Amino acid sequence: MTEPYDVVDVIITKRDGGKLSDPQIDWVIDAYTRGAVAQEQMSALLMAIYWRGLDDAELNRWTDAMIASGERLDFTGLSRPTVDKHSTGGVGDKITLPLGPLVASFGVAVPQLSGRGLGHTGGTLDKLESIPGWRAALSIAEMTAQLERVGAVVCQAGAGLAPADRKLYALRDVTGTVASIPLIASSIMSKKIAEGTSSLVLDVKCGTGAFMTAPGPARELAATMVGIGEAHGVHTVAVMTDMSTPLGLTAGNALEVREALEVLAGGGPPDVVELTCVLARQMLDAAAAVLERTAGPEAFRLAGQLREADPAEHLRNGSAMDVWRAMIAAQGGDPDAPLPVAKHTQDIVAASDGYLTRLDALQIGVAAWRLGAGRARQEDPVQAGAGVVMHAKPGDRVVAGQPLLTLHTDTPESFGRAAEALEGAWTISGTRPQATPLVLDIINLLPASKSHPADRQDLINNNGRRDPD
Repeated sequence: MTEPYDVVDVIITKRDGGKLSDPQIDWVIDAYTRGAVAQEQMSALLMAIYWRGLDDAELNRWTDAMIASGERLDFTGLSRPTVDKHSTGGVGDKITLPLGPLVASFGVAVPQLSGRGLGHTGGTLDKLESIPGWRAALSIAEMTAQLERVGAVVCQAGAGLAPADRKLYALRDVTGTVASIPLIASSIMSKKIAEGTSSLVLDVKCGTGAFMTAPGPARELAATMVGIGEAHGVHTVAVMTDMSTPLGLTAGNALEVREALEVLAGGGPPDVVELTCVLARQMLDAAAAVLERTAGPEAFRLAGQLREADPAEHLRNGSAMDVWRAMIAAQGGDPDAPLPVAKHTQDIVAASDGYLTRLDALQIGVAAWRLGAGRARQEDPVQAGAGVVMHAKPGDRVVAGQPLLTLHTDTPESFGRAAEALEGAWTISGTRPQATPLVLDIINLLPASKSHPADRQDLINNNGRRDPD
């Protein structure tokens, strides 16, 4: 087969700051996916993109080409509107667990194609696989049937979704090109758009435990992904949230499931409840916005109900818990089975009296990883019961000798390395710290009118100001 382009010409075009044409982008993604472009050649192109970037037209076409490399799911036949949520990853981020059932309890379909953890950030599938019998692998037919019947599903993505992204993701990891906003945004959004949802809410983390540690790059990534989603007909909203401190009081698989169950039962840590409800509100509004684009009084009636819904009430009255139990049972899990517990624990205590003013998310995440809750390679096993339990959060008063953290593991020889990761992870002061917001910003595309929702292309934040370039 004679290739229509020379990959070296494509590399040189981008290296020298030129713009790639649509046919060039379509070809290079397809050719790399089928092996006609060598790893070292795509590595050179990725580095050129890392330095030169992609403009909006190039980025949208790059995302198109990655979507076109595989199958695209279609949930338009469901009787429910669909909305998905994606988090860029953090420590103690168990929000998907209560969030999907909560949103589904209002009659919305929530398809969550999730992944496993790598490094210090946990994976939703790892958490759910701590439930006896639960399975992550579902066929498309099983997913669709469960969404129609239950309203929520969390499962692994099939091999047919955006296969180009899987190859590019692995290559970026070994070529120093991970930290490129166009490449991150197209990687995330190609998979999310291919999943077939009509609306999407992004939880973009910012802080020491997040991939984006500074607000500026996090906001740029959020705005870029919102733009890609809207350009592809997926109503998209991004919520920027703080990840300097771990979410909730646990980091680890079964530990986080147990905490999510507390939230579904109407309790749980305040920050987990707050973020669950904030994201649920955005997801319900996103689903309503899609319905409002559909002609017909029934769609507008349902949209009105979604906009008036109170997520917190469905946590209090058990509606979300009912959907959780149905979701777990539908995937072979036993919602009443006891969760795994680690064989060994060790407390780390406060050295002085005062207020806890800082608890570093990254260091907590690394400690949980070293205890066995995470993996260094995708094929590594994880311990279901391993992790860290936090007995205080910033703002809490502590006394000398009080346990600050409890380490959980089946391998007690890992306590030493976990403790090393926690050196300097917290600060105790005589002054109570000022409270910091969990939600930093909300970024979306402001529609000019309901009849032409995409006329305005201004990215705005929650204060109504245009997001800076």
